[in-house]
Amino acid sequence: MADEKRPSDTMSLAMLEDMASCGLETTWDRYEQQLPMCGFGKSGLCCRHCNMGPCQVNPFGGEPKTGVCGADADTIVARGFLRTIAAGTSAHSDHGRAVCELVVAAAKGEAPGYQIKDEKKLRFIAKVMGIEAEGKSKEDLALAVGEKALGEFGKPHGTQLMATRAPRPRQEIWKTLGVTPRAIDREVVEAMHRTGMGVDQDYHSLLLHGQRVALADGWGGSMLATELQDILFGTPQAVLGEINLGVLKADKVNVIVHGHEPILSEMVALASQDPEIIKEAEAVGAKGIVVAGICCTANELLVRHGIPVAGHMKMQELAIATGAVDAMVVDVQCIMQGDVALAAKFHTRCITTSPKARIRGATHIEFEEHHALDTAKKIIREAIAAFPKRDAARVKIPQESQPAVVGFSHEFINYMLGGRFRASYRPLNENIINGRIRGVAGVVGCTQPKVAKGEQPYLELVKELVANDVLVVETGCAALECGRAGFLQPEFQDAAGPGLREVCEAVGIPPVLHAGSCVDNSRILIACTEMVHEGGLGDDISRLPVAGACFEWMNEKAIAIGQYFVSSGAFVAFGITLPVYGSPNVVKYLTQDIEAETGGKWAFGLSASGMAAAMIDHINAKRAALGINKQGERVLYDMEARRQLKF
Repeated sequence: MADEKRPSDTMSLAMLEDMASCGLETTWDRYEQQLPMCGFGKSGLCCRHCNMGPCQVNPFGGEPKTGVCGADADTIVARGFLRTIAAGTSAHSDHGRAVCELVVAAAKGEAPGYQIKDEKKLRFIAKVMGIEAEGKSKEDLALAVGEKALGEFGKPHGTQLMATRAPRPRQEIWKTLGVTPRAIDREVVEAMHRTGMGVDQDYHSLLLHGQRVALADGWGGSMLATELQDILFGTPQAVLGEINLGVLKADKVNVIVHGHEPILSEMVALASQDPEIIKEAEAVGAKGIVVAGICCTANELLVRHGIPVAGHMKMQELAIATGAVDAMVVDVQCIMQGDVALAAKFHTRCITTSPKARIRGATHIEFEEHHALDTAKKIIREAIAAFPKRDAARVKIPQESQPAVVGFSHEFINYMLGGRFRASYRPLNENIINGRIRGVAGVVGCTQPKVAKGEQPYLELVKELVANDVLVVETGCAALECGRAGFLQPEFQDAAGPGLREVCEAVGIPPVLHAGSCVDNSRILIACTEMVHEGGLGDDISRLPVAGACFEWMNEKAIAIGQYFVSSGAFVAFGITLPVYGSPNVVKYLTQDIEAETGGKWAFGLSASGMAAAMIDHINAKRAALGINKQGERVLYDMEARRQLKF
């Protein structure tokens, strides 16, 4: 696609120009100050795993060929890749552990304000875990589920319970490879041990353990986080929200919640509706309170409540620069330290809430679930106190926002396709088989400043996919970028190919489905498994005409996510390259050899158009292998047809 045709974020460009004229530094400025970046580090050829270095290996075949200990490029690169996966798994799984602890506290009545909202899912997860539900109150059952879930992080024996939800052939592949995930903490600790000086020095062995660690994330920590959050806060179903900086209001107290754990943001949203708190806001001249999200906290609030979203990770500084944010309230992950320095140039109060994530210069109000609502009110009162200190002349809120239909959890997709009593993936499978839908793509992940100012590669990618009849499921900041552009509306059906458009019109959905936050990629794993169980598309995830993509990966979590999808049998394409080019053997394994072991593989360093082409080629190849690479009879299920489905 020619440069002039690439989607351009004109709103962000205008704000960045305004910030530059005011001398305000942004993440793009700091990125440019880092150039040129270390080529050894970018290639994965810098080793700091002991104090005989740091060591660098010459990527062009000259000296030095090894580190001081003799470790070659293969070992150094594989160690670095494994440690990246371990760090990403730690982030998601520590999030999951906090949710498990909250379920236990709520079940015991020790966390006022929290309750079990989805008893049906609670009973389903209890069954998956082998817990007898008969005769138990929801509180007693939640306690049993929460305690057993906590055991998944450190149990001395056995493998991850959630991994038993994968198709049986997939479980056999993991068993054969020796990568079925055990206790989450054990896999991370072993990864750190293996990558220490003098331990594992076989790149294939290191990368196999990388698979095991990543699977402990996707089929362990992340899946537990998603399922237990649904139990506590409700399983998402279709809801209308609004995305972009225009959700902020000049005449209201604006509270931004940013990070990843809905434990905090749920209570902040609840506290903002308290009549007493609203009166306090009105007393200082505000006409109300707006709670809006940034990053994955935004996704969590959006998919459950339709609470507006100010933007994705790359927009946190732009939100502060509107001059209208009274408090930036953060918990963990993807929070830039630069926010505090920028906020100091305005009236904005930066408030940290997690003991794991303090920032020097920010106000720290520690969030503790036993006094959650009171703490949330205290946080909002900080924003109310800041409101009168705004400089009205510096308030510049872009009047741009887009409605978005979100909340497409696995359960809601099931219901949407088959109704309350005959929920089924059959219509989806049938329309893939008959060719109306070519396949399904998961487009997930981060945003970051290595992508040029104003460029929006996710939009280019998604447009190409839907135009070729590929249904897109999104999570994380990628979903928010597409939401800002209007892709999460039914009207975006007009951009879809004729087959996909007809299916979307019949069902009443956009061709791009927002499934949640980055931890909710586990929903996509379950959806793929459900497609396998429904029949007609092979007996394993690796047989499905599906593909995954993350263009602007930034956080180590993205690598863990990519690896657990590859290890589950999927083709995964990344835009920004992985730090593995220093080892041709590691590159070959990840992009070719691993497919013989898992049925999945990586591709990276692709342009948006190249990524779309690679994903479509992969989907077409899977269709050919299934014998469905030709358009069949159109099948669109009306209610009578759904009643005739047999189970």
